[in-house]
Amino acid sequence: MSENFFSLNDLSQGLFRELAPGVETRIFAGEQAMLSVVTLAPNAAGSIHSHPEEQWGLLLEGTANRIQGGVDHPVKAGDFWRSPGGVEHGLVAGPEGCRVLDIFAPPREAYRRAGSGFGNG
Repeated sequence: MSENFFSLNDLSQGLFRELAPGVETRIFAGEQAMLSVVTLAPNAAGSIHSHPEEQWGLLLEGTANRIQGGVDHPVKAGDFWRSPGGVEHGLVAGPEGCRVLDIFAPPREAYRRAGSGFGNG
C-alpha cells in the first residue's frame, strides 16, 4: 500500500510495542494524532496508567472491562470511550481476548519508538 494507507489486518504495518504480557500494539503516528491498534490475549490486563494526551478508544472485537477514574465499565465490540489527559485508566480483556483502536491527540512521544511498556508520563 502507499505511504498514507494502512490495514488493520496487515501485521507488518505500524510500529510494534509490547505494552504488558499479552498486550501488544501497532502504532501509526501522524503530525496531530496517533492511532494504536491494541491486541489483548484472553484475560490479559494493561496496567493502570495516565498520560497528558487525550485518548479515545473503540473496542473492535471481543469484550473487556475498561477501568477509568477508578470505575469499572464493561464494554463490548462497538463501544467507545474518551479518556481525558491525566485520568488513570486501563483495560482487562474478556475470556476471548479483544482488539482496541486507540486514538491519541496529540501523539504520545513515548509511542514514537518501538519498545515495551506504556511509557507513562
